Amino acid sequence: MLNWLFEKKKNNHVNLDHIGIDIHSHFIPGIDDGVETIDESIAVATKMQSLGYRYMVTTPHVMWDCYRNTPEIILSGLQSIQQAYAMAGLTIQVRAAAEYFIDEHFSEMLINGETLLTLPGKRLLVELPYSTPLLNTSETLFSIIEHGYQPVLAHPERYTYFYNDLSIYKKLADQGCELQVNILSLTGYYGDNVLKTAEWLLKNNLITFLGTDAHKLQHLEMINKSDRKQWITKYPFQNEKLINIW
Repeated sequence: MLNWLFEKKKNNHVNLDHIGIDIHSHFIPGIDDGVETIDESIAVATKMQSLGYRYMVTTPHVMWDCYRNTPEIILSGLQSIQQAYAMAGLTIQVRAAAEYFIDEHFSEMLINGETLLTLPGKRLLVELPYSTPLLNTSETLFSIIEHGYQPVLAHPERYTYFYNDLSIYKKLADQGCELQVNILSLTGYYGDNVLKTAEWLLKNNLITFLGTDAHKLQHLEMINKSDRKQWITKYPFQNEKLINIW
């Protein structure tokens, strides 16, 4: 039987210090659909610290039709928020990677050996389209491995076209892809079907990492206040091993 995912303090605030590091967020201002200002970024980082996080890797979108972010753009933004957090007296440590949308541009960057921003351990956070499946998902993930990276698939519970054949998740994991579930999925934020799929993935021990995928303060407030019993606390997420190679 699954235990609760998030233990709560007496003040009913969620305590995530057993997770320690968040590997998926959008906290660099003005470069994707995440926070828009430095003040907003300070606010979300303050909330992350209050939730118990000690480290985070913020991951702006790289999606060439919408967000043409380069390592230079992202790392410049990282420097700005690092300075702002220090001036605000925050102790949470922050680095940057990226959330790469698997499209033609991503494949070209991979093949051409361009610089890609990774999570600890040369992990590449990647995402798929939400509504239309790619024809070459398995081939692309294998190519990521061939090029010396570890693929981490962001929020697999949100790809609705997998729902008709849940065995695809095990195939992806067996192929060497690590899967990252969103905390927001476990609050019911994206709907019951996403919640049920996230729980199924947990029950079948297919999830490696937990991420907030927070884009704004309201997302973190929802995580903080939620008391859904579907939140399971003893699941062996491996976030902490990333701290060890931080």
